[in-house]
Amino acid sequence: MILGHDRARARVPATSANLGPGFDSLGLALALHDDLEVRVQPAGVRVQVTGEGAGEVPDGESHLVLRALRLALDHVGAEQPGLALTCVNRIPHGRGLGSSAAAAVGGLLLARALLADPAALDDDTVLALATRLEGHPDNAAPALLGDATIAWIEGADGARQAHAAPFPVHPDIVPVVLVPDARLSTQHARSVLPAAVPHRDAAFQAGRAALLVEALSRRPDLLLPATEDRLHQEHRREVMPESLALVDELRSSGVAAVVSGAGPTVLALTRRSGEGTDADEALAGAISTRAGAWRMLRPGVDSDGARTWSGA
Repeated sequence: MILGHDRARARVPATSANLGPGFDSLGLALALHDDLEVRVQPAGVRVQVTGEGAGEVPDGESHLVLRALRLALDHVGAEQPGLALTCVNRIPHGRGLGSSAAAAVGGLLLARALLADPAALDDDTVLALATRLEGHPDNAAPALLGDATIAWIEGADGARQAHAAPFPVHPDIVPVVLVPDARLSTQHARSVLPAAVPHRDAAFQAGRAALLVEALSRRPDLLLPATEDRLHQEHRREVMPESLALVDELRSSGVAAVVSGAGPTVLALTRRSGEGTDADEALAGAISTRAGAWRMLRPGVDSDGARTWSGA
């Protein structure tokens, strides 16, 4: 496999996974993007990062975008040239908004855009490689495909294959993200989850996850009951007490609020109403009484997923 271009760009959206009951399976693409550009050079690596993560993320081959790009080139047997990478990051890091999935998907798609035959890295292959890097596809799927997605893995270890089915989000749904200053690693958030849950909670969760697909796609009036969770959020209260207190307050006001991914960001799935949403008053009131700094963002749904451009 040969390279057909010496420059490529990618724009990758933030994502929110789980959405309450859809643990490790449901995800939503948000119109908040990282912009990436790579140029082929004779040798060596150069990484420039501005925005989120600047001065914190690695500036060499261990940068996740470059690791993903190299993985994709190796997968198709392409040459491994010198690379100059520029990242303009807008997705907050360590907040449960899919920054690592965006980096992984972005690097894989930059490799695709460099190839003379981009079909060698089709969406199924990109999702598989992203899942290898991420461990699960719940964020990578909406980052790649846009809208909302249902992701799952088939097969045993060594033959695991990731799949995803996207579906459109109802136009009246307006996602609002409440981003705290605090960070939380996904590994730490997972470490507090129990190894087993009661059968009644598993049954409850399955019903709510199914209902959430209907609520997101056709029945926004069902969002509050559809986002109820008994599997993971309560177990994480000890590592993100402020986030869960905010979720509790918003839900008591009728707002479909959940922890975004592994947290500590809170996602509110609101409904369009006049010039704003049906939750504007509740959101403003909840933020005004919180300790610490919280940013409120209204990114909208990204229906396109990641995009790439080749050449100049």
